[in-house]
Formats: sequence, structure tokens, C-alpha cells
Amino acid sequence: MSLRIATNSVESVLHQYQRDLAGLYPRGEVRAITCAVFHDRLGWDAAEVMLNRDRPLSESELLSVYMPLKRLRSGEPLQYVLGRTEFMGLHIDVNPAVLIPRPETEELVDLIVRSTPVAPARVLDLCTGSGCIALALKKRYPGAEVVGIDVSTDALAVAAANGRRNGLDVRWLNMDLLQDGGALPPADMVVSNPPYIPRSEEKTLARHVREHEPGLALFVDGEDPIRFYRCIAGLAWPSLRAGGSVWFEGHHLHAPSVAGHLEGRGYRDVRVISDLSGAHRFIHAWR
Repeated sequence: MSLRIATNSVESVLHQYQRDLAGLYPRGEVRAITCAVFHDRLGWDAAEVMLNRDRPLSESELLSVYMPLKRLRSGEPLQYVLGRTEFMGLHIDVNPAVLIPRPETEELVDLIVRSTPVAPARVLDLCTGSGCIALALKKRYPGAEVVGIDVSTDALAVAAANGRRNGLDVRWLNMDLLQDGGALPPADMVVSNPPYIPRSEEKTLARHVREHEPGLALFVDGEDPIRFYRCIAGLAWPSLRAGGSVWFEGHHLHAPSVAGHLEGRGYRDVRVISDLSGAHRFIHAWR
């Protein structure tokens, strides 16, 4: 890979990132991306990057911070380029087999923890992906049996590796919720952030999302945008003990429909909860 920067200074690298990524991200986000690369590759925090703007980089340092730029220019998300992200204080490895954990999903876990002072004995995380929800709940409730379930064996491999990396013992199961029709393990709590974006909205997503993140985990096909919630509600009912709870993350337009379906199935005290932006995002109900 040929280097296109004027000099080997930190300042030149910062300018090159701004020039190459200006069409993809706002200026402030490019700055944050650049600082994240310097932190990941050289261990520098944002203050050190600014303080060392005039410092020349060695050849190896220059290559280490310049090499990610080619992938970033293609629109590949920073988290995939670095191979990792942070979630609820956990180090979570990510690759294109799994979604990149969102801040809203951290909000979901925070809601669960604040609403559940007594540790559940058994927790199921359906459509677990990278395992971030399952692992965060296992960290919060170390005595609980936590099971992460996904249709993708590639995603489960990432989740299992994340469990080992974080020293958290979660059981991982391969299951197609829509097709298998099998029984779920017994549970006190069922949590899920399933695919919920209608395929018709694909073109409205940011390029780096629609071109790089797994469609299997993003999109729900067909005319029923809450089909995963219908399926999970049915599977969870016989699995949950009386007094157990379900928690969902969902589409802001369809969360009320999910709540209505849960009520129709006999779940009680069903609530739709807004995220920090004020959008309907989470659904909570009791068995």
C-alpha cells in the first residue's frame, strides 16, 4: 500500500484522514475515528494525539496508523477495521458476521439491570449475535445461567470467543427461531434484539451499515415487520416461569404493535419504553 501523505508527521496523518473520509463522515466524527485508530494502534489517547501533532512517526508507527485508512475509505465501519468495540465495560470482538453493538442496546441492558435488582436464575438471549447482551447480563448476574441463541454459526463462534476473552461462562445454542419450532430452555428472563428493519427501508440506512453489516441480523423480510417478536413471544410463553419477564429492543414505528401482540398473548403489565432520543424502542412484559 503506497503512502500518500506529505510527511511522516502525526499532523500529516490527521490531514490525510480528514481528506479521505470527508465524504463519508462529519469532520468531528473523522477526528474521533482517527483518534480511535491512534489509540488502538499506538496506545495514545486523544490528548496525546493533539499534543504530538508535530512529532514524526517511525516507519512502523506510520504504517500501523495509515493501513486502516484504505478499509475506512471503502466505507467499512471502524469497529470492523479495528476488530473490536466496547460494550457495557466489556471488550467485544466484532466482524462482518455480527452486528456492531449500538448505544441503544446498552440502554436496554441498563434498563434490565436497573429494573431487576434480584438476579434471575436463568436468562435467554435470543438472536445473540456478538453475545454482547448475554455477556453483559452474565457479568451483572454471575450466578445466573445465561444462554445465547442464534441462527448463525459464524455469529456464535464470535460470541463464544467473546465469552472466553471476557472470562464469562455463557452457553451458546444454534437455533432457527422461525423454522425449528423447538422448545426453548426454561428461563426467568428472555431478552432479544432481533432483526426488525423492514427490507423496504434498506436504502434509508447509512452506507456503512447496509453495505457491511450482516443483513441476516438487520432485516426482516415479508409483510410482517414484527414476525420475530410474534415467534419469540410464542416460544417464550411455555419457557418462562410464572412471573418471568421478556425484554425486547425494536423498531420505533413497530414497538407499539409488539406490545399489542404481547398483550393479546396474555402477557401482563406490558410497557413500551422510549430510548434517550425519545423514540419508542424497548418493550417489557411479564409472564
